Amino acid sequence: MSQLTRRRALGATATVVTGLVLTGFARTAGASSEPRTADPKHNAGHQGHAGHAGHEGPQPFSETFRGRRIEGAPSHGDGHHGGYAVRIDGEELHVMQNADSTWVSVINHYETFATPRAVARAAVIELQGSELVPLA
Repeated sequence: MSQLTRRRALGATATVVTGLVLTGFARTAGASSEPRTADPKHNAGHQGHAGHAGHEGPQPFSETFRGRRIEGAPSHGDGHHGGYAVRIDGEELHVMQNADSTWVSVINHYETFATPRAVARAAVIELQGSELVPLA
């Protein structure tokens, strides 16, 4: 005879909850195929890079965003950064370019952004005034 024990009930509950959570994550991850930017108004009307002959990569930038100094420029360091360096208040923000030309950082590693500028702005928002600590 098979009796329902506390152990089996908890195991079944854990399995159901795990399935529901994973289903929710799968739906959330597939909700949008467009890269997310920190400021949706920034890319309004942007038609992509089709037809931009000779477009080598993101342009350098230097601005103050929410009281923080953000800068980005092409770098000649190792290639796993995508050849681009981003700094927040003088500290390097580790950024990487994905195969689909979107960008991620160590602050927003599971979110993709269209440009290094958008990555830097999103990192400033996420830091909420905290200092960026350099990677060892």
